[in-house]
Amino acid sequence: MKHSLRKISLRLRLALLFACTSAVLFFGMGLYIYQSLEKEIAHREDISLIGRIDRIQQLLHSDISLEKLINTPQIYANMLGNNDNILWILNAQDQVLLEVNPTHIALPKLPAQLTVAQAAAQPSQAVTKGTEESLGSTESTALPQVQLFTTSAPYKSRLAWAQLRVDDQMLTVIAGRLLAERSAMLQTYQRDLGGVWLLGVGLAFAVGWEVARRGLRPLQRLSEQAQAIGPQQLAIRLPSAQYPAELQGLTQALNTMLQRLEEGFARLSKFSEDLAHEIRTPLHNLMLHNQWALSQSRTVSEHEARLVSQQEEYERLARMIDSMLFLARAEHPSTPLRRQTLDLVALGTQLADYFEGMAQEKYMTIQVEMHGQVWADSSLLRRALANLIANALRYGDAHSAIVLSSFHTTSVCLLHVCNQGPDIDVKHLPQLFDRFYRCEPSRSQAADSGGLGLAIVKTIMDLHQGRVFVKSEGHTTCFTLEFPLE
Repeated sequence: MKHSLRKISLRLRLALLFACTSAVLFFGMGLYIYQSLEKEIAHREDISLIGRIDRIQQLLHSDISLEKLINTPQIYANMLGNNDNILWILNAQDQVLLEVNPTHIALPKLPAQLTVAQAAAQPSQAVTKGTEESLGSTESTALPQVQLFTTSAPYKSRLAWAQLRVDDQMLTVIAGRLLAERSAMLQTYQRDLGGVWLLGVGLAFAVGWEVARRGLRPLQRLSEQAQAIGPQQLAIRLPSAQYPAELQGLTQALNTMLQRLEEGFARLSKFSEDLAHEIRTPLHNLMLHNQWALSQSRTVSEHEARLVSQQEEYERLARMIDSMLFLARAEHPSTPLRRQTLDLVALGTQLADYFEGMAQEKYMTIQVEMHGQVWADSSLLRRALANLIANALRYGDAHSAIVLSSFHTTSVCLLHVCNQGPDIDVKHLPQLFDRFYRCEPSRSQAADSGGLGLAIVKTIMDLHQGRVFVKSEGHTTCFTLEFPLE
């Protein structure tokens, strides 16, 4: 389910989001309007009921006698005007003196009469005051205390009642209105609001769909331009200035990715070319040896010499293949590192002992001035130092010393491999750690690593999140390995 939701297009997501937002907004507005209308209608009906009681009071205090009003109910029927209105006038003994009741509902039971203090705190008092002002009651007649309540049986209705004193007689006047018409009107209004709400949500979705379609045109154009770039067009860059601000960051990121791809593609092409060149040389030598051996008969000693020469070429190919496999595996993100705390004195002594024979052949010595500890992978650190020592033995001056030293700071551990010999030209330093790079391409020795030794050292330092750098001046070349502390 989650995967299917993730595949929904941005256009549909934006349209749905716009529709949902509009639905919530329209619903809130409709609910507010409906509740406001309902309150306003109820308020106006309450004012109308209180006004009717006021009108009854005015009639009872006029020149028309109570008997005449009771005997002429048509006056009230004409005043009420329709079948939804109700009127009762009761005497002190709760006997009905006058009834206008087209629907013939039963006389409701009145709630208990309010005390003066309670009546002052009721909301109906505020309605009464407002009614008195709006209806323009006579100055000689004060509006009576009116109470409002709602009944539900047999029909839902709103009633107002008050007690009036007329000719030393206490009368109870009840004016009411059935709520069926109001309920029907509100239900119709609800249906209309629901229909308008659905129509608004649908229009919001359609508008959101079109707005999203137009708004996502730059993204579609960016996708089309990026899709047109192939291996032969890696030098092309996307014009970020032509896109909105929201897409400029993405465009710049794509351009950066294209830059890295172009550089990686160039390195890969150069690597393929260098690899073909490096492998071609030993294979060519092997082919010449075989052709020379097959061209005429040779003695056993001559064949043995050729086999020794061929073995050297095989070993050179094996070293090259081993180095290439190491570099390929080291670039894999899951390459494990078995870091541990290593004693630098013991490590330097072991390496010096291992290269002692080769150093004597070159009339060179290896001095160990290391101290302290380093947190690194043992086998990888040995390989990096071994490559640097072998490089120093290969290009160092005879009758000189190779110095292995260390230096510790608060954040890093520095390992130095220094030798005396010709300085490396400054122009070679930036490419010195590239694969198959040689300062002197014409030189090729049997023990040569094929131009991958320093590349392996750099890869090992990258795995340790450290770095390697070289300084060559004053007839001294010094390679430095920088390891971060644990």
